[in-house]
Amino acid sequence: MTSQDLYRIRDFVPDFDAIAAEFAARSRALSANADMLADIRYGSRHREILDVILPASPRAGAPLHVFVHGGYWRSGEKENYRFVAAPVLAAGGIAALVEYDLMPGERLDVLVGQVRRSVVWLQQHARDFGADPARLSVSGHSAGAHLASFLAATGPAETEAPRLPDLKGLLLISGIYDLSGIPDSFLRDEARMTPTEAQAWSPLTSQQRACPKRIIAFGGDETPPFHEQASEFQARLSNQNNQSRLLSVPGLNHMSVVLDLADPDGELGRCLADMVSSS
Repeated sequence: MTSQDLYRIRDFVPDFDAIAAEFAARSRALSANADMLADIRYGSRHREILDVILPASPRAGAPLHVFVHGGYWRSGEKENYRFVAAPVLAAGGIAALVEYDLMPGERLDVLVGQVRRSVVWLQQHARDFGADPARLSVSGHSAGAHLASFLAATGPAETEAPRLPDLKGLLLISGIYDLSGIPDSFLRDEARMTPTEAQAWSPLTSQQRACPKRIIAFGGDETPPFHEQASEFQARLSNQNNQSRLLSVPGLNHMSVVLDLADPDGELGRCLADMVSSS
């Protein structure tokens, strides 16, 4: 590990805590005004829950978009990311936010499995919320982008084909696609990811599956691993004949990318709305 850990985001984002507080405040404001079904169970474990947020004037057969929050696999609450639903609702879509267990209490394969099961559950139950199960897309940020990537991938250690949803689009933002540096990063004691886990669940060594629309996005002001791994991941997708788009958004860091995603007028917010409406 170098003297400056390029994965330790708060060292590179001076207003880290203020932005995190803004996530929570804006999510509380949206929650107070939205038509929301909170803490629906997709499984029996304590954190196997999800939220569904409906547009003001829902139409039958609306597109369904799922967001997977980040937190370096060891923190994060869906309640603080509900504001990301704004562009989805503006596009006439139904938004869902999924929760999952955290490391080090659970291992990485459990988290991957939970995100997969939650999205499969949502596709199976989409009509219960007025959504069209054939119009499903997913986004994720940071560790959430890593986990979401496995909705259209098989890990190198998986001996059986996993059950995956049928997706129309994936918007992966500021993801970690090579986990080899995580066990020795500042997360050593916080996530306790093992080298074996890092090897088994790195998207860069996984078999990617077809997805009609896949965008690999990151902020222009992020640290080098996020730039480099996004480019390497997009190249791997191309080598496996999977179409994808690489998107660098100037002036955004690892936290402000989420604010841009949640803004219907932001570059990422427009990408999200377009993915939803075209699903």
